[in-house]
Amino acid sequence: MNASKTEMVNLNPTSSFSISMHLEVPNRSGMLASIAQGIASIGGNISSLDITEQTRNLSRIDVTVDATSTEHGDRIVEVVKMIPEVRLTSTFDRTMQLHRGGKIRMESKIPLTRQSDLAMAYTPGVGRVCMAIANEPERVYELTIKCNTVAIVTDGSAVLGLGNLGAAASMPVMEGKAMLFKEFAGLDAFPICLDTQDTEEIIKTVKHLAPVFGGINLEDIAAPRCFEIEARLRQELDIPVFHDDQHGTAIVTLAALMNSLKLVKKSLNTVKITINGAGAAGIAIAKLFTTAGVEHICICDSKGIISTSRTDLNPEKQEFAVEQTGTLADAMVGADVFLGVSAPGVVTPEMVKSMAKDAIVFAMANPIPEIQPELISNDVAVMATGRSDYPNQINNVLAFPGVFRGAIDCRANQITINMCLEAAKAIASLINPNELNREYIVPSVFDKRVATAVASAVQKAAREEGIAKY
Repeated sequence: MNASKTEMVNLNPTSSFSISMHLEVPNRSGMLASIAQGIASIGGNISSLDITEQTRNLSRIDVTVDATSTEHGDRIVEVVKMIPEVRLTSTFDRTMQLHRGGKIRMESKIPLTRQSDLAMAYTPGVGRVCMAIANEPERVYELTIKCNTVAIVTDGSAVLGLGNLGAAASMPVMEGKAMLFKEFAGLDAFPICLDTQDTEEIIKTVKHLAPVFGGINLEDIAAPRCFEIEARLRQELDIPVFHDDQHGTAIVTLAALMNSLKLVKKSLNTVKITINGAGAAGIAIAKLFTTAGVEHICICDSKGIISTSRTDLNPEKQEFAVEQTGTLADAMVGADVFLGVSAPGVVTPEMVKSMAKDAIVFAMANPIPEIQPELISNDVAVMATGRSDYPNQINNVLAFPGVFRGAIDCRANQITINMCLEAAKAIASLINPNELNREYIVPSVFDKRVATAVASAVQKAAREEGIAKY
């Protein structure tokens, strides 16, 4: 199945493609019904409808509609325009409107209302603080924002599933990431979008910026460069460095797998797992799974199974090469688990039916998964995606805020694979056995217990490994 066929599947409307329309209609019976019918006829979902003004003859109405795509939203608008006696006065894309002017800002923690405030916060009082840090460098954590600040670093080379968009176009994602750090872990994070995709330049720049930050979150950097950048920065900096596309994805996926296996009564060391996607996320998932005890992993890329017979493998892929050859379809035969971090529509129902009994499918390509859940709901024991409009969303926000909170609070100088493993266990443990079911294998992203549990697990692991300074 290719992407064009996948797009023919009826997707659920989502707020990410919502539009608002301001309408003027005659104040007459049946007008609201005709508007609702028109929107429904083309598959739009009305999420809110508000009569803002009403006279004897006229009603002014604000209608918010969820669509499945930008194009779908445009078609909804055209249908509404064609409804007799309905006048569309304005419309706007709600997502675009939300991003207007950016989503974050810097605010001062203290008021500056008197001369004495200024004298302490800035000159001349600030000079004493500078000298204190110069004499005792560790006091930078006590006396500056370093103790609570994360740099979100990208080169824009692998933005979401959209590809190489560059530094400027990556900013909305990094701003969103900063919001999540603040909301879920109370951390002040800032987008650092670098206008270079040269590995050495990125490493050099991050090292120069590092004194300001308590941790470095690498984001949306294409493989295989991301592997070298992370490895080098981990070696050359004394603060935690974490590539969320790799390790955040791996942590949450492992948590989801642990709970899914409880449902089907299978174990990590016996299941056969097929991973489609051999980039940053796929390789990191395989490494963490191996650490957790998984013994049978087959990874596929766009050319098929990562096989020892191939001569085109980078070192990261070579680590997981197997003797088996063939296509993704071949790799899925008899597999207990399919895990996709790849592309839309690459899996068919027939491929899923070839899997073992009580199959587990994590189709995490976003926004369109490797296979639509509706096509295989009766053929699998557990289904998960990366989307918020289906059960079991595998979302990195369950991991990275707590990981950084824990690492920074205990002043760990790195984030190890064991810290990631313990973070995954902490996430999985939040689902009580009596609550666990095929549509509830990971906590909600709004579960306030998550970041605290992850932070605690990360700190405990760091202390056990002897890398915590505080």
